[in-house]
Amino acid sequence: MHICLILAPGFPVLTYVLLREVISIANAQAGQALFSVEIRTVTGAAANSIDGIEISPDRMDWSDPPGWDLVILCAGAKPLHRLPMGLRGFLARAEQAGATLAGFDGGVTILAALGYLDGYQAVHPNSTTEEEAEILARVASCGQIFSFDRGRLTAKSGLAAGDALLAWIARVLAPDVAKQISDRLSLGRFREDGDTRHLPRAEDPVLARMQSIMVTHLGDTLPLTQIAFDLDLSPKQLRLRCRKGLGQTPTQVYLKLRLDRAEQLVRDTVLSVEEVAQATGFTSPSAFTRSFKSHFGAPPRVIRKTAPDNRSRPN
Repeated sequence: MHICLILAPGFPVLTYVLLREVISIANAQAGQALFSVEIRTVTGAAANSIDGIEISPDRMDWSDPPGWDLVILCAGAKPLHRLPMGLRGFLARAEQAGATLAGFDGGVTILAALGYLDGYQAVHPNSTTEEEAEILARVASCGQIFSFDRGRLTAKSGLAAGDALLAWIARVLAPDVAKQISDRLSLGRFREDGDTRHLPRAEDPVLARMQSIMVTHLGDTLPLTQIAFDLDLSPKQLRLRCRKGLGQTPTQVYLKLRLDRAEQLVRDTVLSVEEVAQATGFTSPSAFTRSFKSHFGAPPRVIRKTAPDNRSRPN
């Protein structure tokens, strides 16, 4: 299946990294190239992320290799600046060929501005200008972190975009395939020494659901009162049940999930410490570094330097 990822200047790098990681894991799990990815940019030239990381396009025009299955617009602030004339026609041809049109963060605004969300429900970006808000007012807002409404897939940036892509994979392939990718992405990672780290297995289905909720909200952390409410428990009942079933408090389980994801991002991505902290729900880089060092015995920058694949990546 063929995916076209269109980047706008100022795109969120975490979203880009997670999308590529989900696709890479899917192909590795299958032992074959289930998905191919072609990168294009709104400008036709190399695009810089909001953090200054430059990504070059695979193609610099709007010609159409056949068979797009998913076209993703990934943008940050000011997504409507200098939209090219060829983009609308490209999206129209992709839609006519049966492709799902997706917008993540500012990409939602682009789809709305071009009329591709009229009559659809979508996730609105967190931050918009007055002009963008007027455009998005025509589109029904979804209160979830992502929305899959017929042939439209929309999400906020970061982890929500990864969840959205998994939902699409579950739809076009199988839910089991998406679950396998999610398990490897969220709860563990195969290491060269053969060790795969996971949370304690929850035999209690309520605790398994608790873990699932927490995994879905690693960056936008939920208060435990909200998680307990979603599980139809009081906070005290949840604490007692968690201690009995997992030998840990819900707070400890949640923190371990966030730190394990943070360690994965430190080792396997180009994200800065500040970006990893934000992606895993820490209020500041210093608070993140303290928790990380306490849990792993070394600060993030030291762990990154010891990871062979990341030695040339920025801290």
